[in-house]
Amino acid sequence: MCGICGWIDFDRDLRSPDARRELAHMTATMAYRGPDDEGTWIDGPAALGHRRLAVIDLEGGRQPMTLQEDGRPALVLVYGGETYNYRELRQRLVALGHRFDTSSDTEVVLHAHREWGCRDPCTAVGELNGMFAYALWDTAKRELLLVRDRLGIKPLYYYPTQHGVLFGSEPKAILANGLAERIMDADGLRRTLSFVADPHNTVFRGMREVRPGHIVRVTCDGIQQMTYWQLTDSGHTDDVPTTVRRVRELLEDTVQRQLIADVPLGTLLSGGLDSSALTALAARFSDERIRSFAVDFAGYTENFIPGPWHPTPDGPYVHEVAKSVGTDHTDITLSAHELMDPNVRAATLHARDLPLTMGDFDSSLYLLVQAIGQHSTVVLSGEAADELFGGYLWFHDPAHVQRNTFPWIEDRGDIVWRSLDHGLVEKLDLPGYLDEQYRWALSEVPTLTGPASTDPQERRMREVCYLFLTRYLPRLLDRKDRMSMALGLEVRVPYCDHRLVEYVFGTPWAHKTFDGREKSLLRAATADLLPQSVVQRVKSAFPGIQDAAYDRMLRTRFTALLNDRNAAVAPLLSVDRSRALLNATDNLRRVERILTLQDFLTDYNVSLTI
Repeated sequence: MCGICGWIDFDRDLRSPDARRELAHMTATMAYRGPDDEGTWIDGPAALGHRRLAVIDLEGGRQPMTLQEDGRPALVLVYGGETYNYRELRQRLVALGHRFDTSSDTEVVLHAHREWGCRDPCTAVGELNGMFAYALWDTAKRELLLVRDRLGIKPLYYYPTQHGVLFGSEPKAILANGLAERIMDADGLRRTLSFVADPHNTVFRGMREVRPGHIVRVTCDGIQQMTYWQLTDSGHTDDVPTTVRRVRELLEDTVQRQLIADVPLGTLLSGGLDSSALTALAARFSDERIRSFAVDFAGYTENFIPGPWHPTPDGPYVHEVAKSVGTDHTDITLSAHELMDPNVRAATLHARDLPLTMGDFDSSLYLLVQAIGQHSTVVLSGEAADELFGGYLWFHDPAHVQRNTFPWIEDRGDIVWRSLDHGLVEKLDLPGYLDEQYRWALSEVPTLTGPASTDPQERRMREVCYLFLTRYLPRLLDRKDRMSMALGLEVRVPYCDHRLVEYVFGTPWAHKTFDGREKSLLRAATADLLPQSVVQRVKSAFPGIQDAAYDRMLRTRFTALLNDRNAAVAPLLSVDRSRALLNATDNLRRVERILTLQDFLTDYNVSLTI
């Protein structure tokens, strides 16, 4: 796992001292994503930077990596992520006459592009199974390819310039170059205040994400986007027992592939179905005893208050799974004081780069990762299982399913909007922005075919599943990547294996709920691995701290912000409306988004142009 960055300028020779310094600054911002090594490559219009977290082939995988032809670099690659099928691809490429100097997956990606990507880069990328974001420079064609994995597990941003492009794993790499402006306009504020992934809107004006499943091609003639993967209708015909068996087969193969590492490996364990199944499979297939890690909060289990999203505490289930499958388990217990530590909150914002906070969920994940890093370099995590198998309550509430918007949009945005100046609310037209995003997403949904296509519920649930996979999941993947890579920990997400996603997305909703519950297919596919208490446990979300001290600290900080008329966010807020929000206890946690926006504008020296 690594951090990448670079600069293409077709009107300039980037070997100049000034340009080298700019690249050095950009590369330095990625140091925590790659604490083990650093490298740059510059020639004419191309400058590439790389920071490495060594996981596979610790000695041979240094980057930027070149593929030499006639004694000169033909292709130059900076790569972040993992290609899980690199061993099979390597064997195929060797049979075709390719010779390798290392045992790294990076070199396999280079040769894959030379063998299969000469005419169409989508063909080469389509051969890869993994999580990745990389940049490939073709010295003869004077062409840059920016490539991102199918689900968007690994981030990749780019910033078009007058004569080329800047790119980086995170916005901070791009912002380190003097050509990039730190400006948030109305669209950026709309993205900040809406809980929807929008790859065309990265908050910073002019900056974009490479969309999941896409390639961005940069030449002297301009910038072109290409799609190499998208969700499609599979015309699923397998019955339920066959589908369950196939899900198990795919999970076993995926977990075995993702256990490959030359460094210590563990799992994140919550005691829920998703993480418990991964932990049990990892323990079954690993040659060494698996480490497992869980987050807890001081006094959480003893003072637990059940609710719709957290019906049961995680602790008892975590310990039962750890004992059942025999992991080397560690609980990481956090306090309200740690979560509100200004240094921790600053670190999470720096890791995020964007004001898209999830409050104490970000802080607790950051601290959890920090503790795990003392034991492991790689962990498996259960992201995407809920979106893929239908785990959230929203999937099973007809009122949410049938709403003419994203099923998860309720008062989450509306509550924060109420703190804004009335004139700003009208100007931003946030309901209109969300509706535009919703219509755009629906236009992408593959048409349902086969017998299920005549069922209105099946058609709607196809839409709902697509919305969660493409507009909800990316925010969770981004959060997990940023918090983990900020501390040099690689998180792998087996439920994002594209073969599993393609197969399960294509199954009818009736299959996914065949036993009358959430995540029916996953439960049936893994029930034999787990204690019955975990198999029967009702979905419980990632835990948030239940501590009045945390709420008191939030209230104190937000009150101070409202009293500071020189605050960066002051022009955006209605003090009276904000105080009313502050007095509504149930909504208190939502104000963290305003606090984070304030920190973002000041810490990143961002100019608002609304």
